[in-house]
Amino acid sequence: MNLAQHPDQALRNKLNLETSRMAWRELQTHFASGIVIAVDGELDLIDVAVQIANDNKTLVAQWISAALLGPATDASAAAWLDQDARMWTVVVKPWILVQHEKPAIR
Repeated sequence: MNLAQHPDQALRNKLNLETSRMAWRELQTHFASGIVIAVDGELDLIDVAVQIANDNKTLVAQWISAALLGPATDASAAAWLDQDARMWTVVVKPWILVQHEKPAIR
């Protein structure tokens, strides 16, 4: 793949390697600090991380306006704790982006 055609590919690869699954209970301290950003399942977590890292204010604002991205809420945090939810996570300083892992369809 030619990086000249895909300038964000190196960043995407880096963020992809840094993405991990975590139990929500392990993220509660970060949630209490106000640094956890919830990413809706309609969005690709890595795409969001790339746009935040690149400071794409326009696209990030669109996602926020559409309620697809924003600070994790108390209600979501409580539900995730009750469900013992697993989250996909990636750090884009100073934020921790989380996306609720949907159960597999059987």
